[in-house]
Amino acid sequence: MDYNVVMTFLACMIFLFIFGKIFVWPLKSILKLVFNSILGGILIYIINLIGMNFGFHIGLNILTSAVVGILGIPGAILLIVLKIIVRMKM
Repeated sequence: MDYNVVMTFLACMIFLFIFGKIFVWPLKSILKLVFNSILGGILIYIINLIGMNFGFHIGLNILTSAVVGILGIPGAILLIVLKIIVRMKM
């Protein structure tokens, strides 16, 4: 085998490895955000089940589930506090 063919093959393998790493990191972040948003939606649903007894309801949509997905439990607490503040203003 020619030396140039081996070097080209190795260069292509290294390029594919680096190229793959560059695109895997953002993909992992996006999948983590989607997974956390789904968990946030489940948490909002549980809050709504408990709040049903008290007449308390948080809308379950992309924005609220993303807030809880990004911030976690503090995001859920933030939504609860915001809902209480908005309810008091009315």
